Amino acid sequence: MSVEDRQIKKARTDRVKDIGTHNGTFHCDEALACFLLKQTSTYRDANIVRSREPKILDQCDIVVDVGGVYDDSRRRYDHHQREFEGIFGYGFTTKLSSAGLIYKHFGKEIIGSRLLLPSDNPIVELLWLKLYKEFVEAIDGIDNGVSQYPKDTLARYRSRTDLSSRIAWLNPAWNESADSERVDALFSKASKMTGEEFINRLDYYAKAWIPARDIVVSALSARFSADSSGQIVLFKQYAPWKEHLFEIEQEQDIAEAEKPLYIVYPDETASNWRIQAVPVSQDSFESRKALPQTWRGVRDDALSQLTGIPGCIFVHASGFIGGNITEDGVMEMARAALKA
Repeated sequence: MSVEDRQIKKARTDRVKDIGTHNGTFHCDEALACFLLKQTSTYRDANIVRSREPKILDQCDIVVDVGGVYDDSRRRYDHHQREFEGIFGYGFTTKLSSAGLIYKHFGKEIIGSRLLLPSDNPIVELLWLKLYKEFVEAIDGIDNGVSQYPKDTLARYRSRTDLSSRIAWLNPAWNESADSERVDALFSKASKMTGEEFINRLDYYAKAWIPARDIVVSALSARFSADSSGQIVLFKQYAPWKEHLFEIEQEQDIAEAEKPLYIVYPDETASNWRIQAVPVSQDSFESRKALPQTWRGVRDDALSQLTGIPGCIFVHASGFIGGNITEDGVMEMARAALKA
């Protein structure tokens, strides 16, 4: 490469890059897509160029949500073309918007950078999938008109407080001024809003969700030490467990007969212990094995006399949860419930 060629390449590399998207009414997907791009090393200092003019967009280094082309090699990420059927994969089937497209291609880099981890770290992969499921997919679905429910099912109420709706409300009303300078400023506000919520969610999952998962993995692995049946999981420290338990059971392909029936954990706010029946599914109110019928609704000394276990506090009327003053007492309750 000649000196002149190297100088040209360096000039192209050093100049401030442009992220192109459409002007006019904005939506949550391109607002988030632009924010995500500015979290990458390549586009951190880039300008946002809002236009529908092909000549202007052609000069942009990367274009999202406009242009009629999806081609990662050319850095073009539109989803409006008739033939586009892109999905995230990994079991997700919702058609991608520009938010999903940018997240699919750049999400691991963004997460890794935030957590100071390489993008191929397993934790990055886990969070990349989690954030798509819990945050980005809904934005894709709403932008593409994909209903959450079967078409013949009427919603019982309207929800207009989701992120996509709140971003839509930032656009000028039909009878307000919509000059380009004002709308561009509102788009910047929208992009910042989507980004703050994305980063807050990422931080929560990294700092709270992942540590809780680690606790559940450890307790589930040690369940045969807690009780020879393997059907009682003992947490020495409370952590949100329900979602993780079902995911880990599936990942480890735990047989139905070996799945836990009770979770035992300290109630740190009340300085006592809880036993909770595992539901049949994450969102179900039905338990795999509820606490015994005769215990339900009974409290304190009456419950201790009934069970023969000292320190009982209560059992809920539905049998899904109970309490005892001590760890030994609550474990006795769990073992007695297994045999009932």
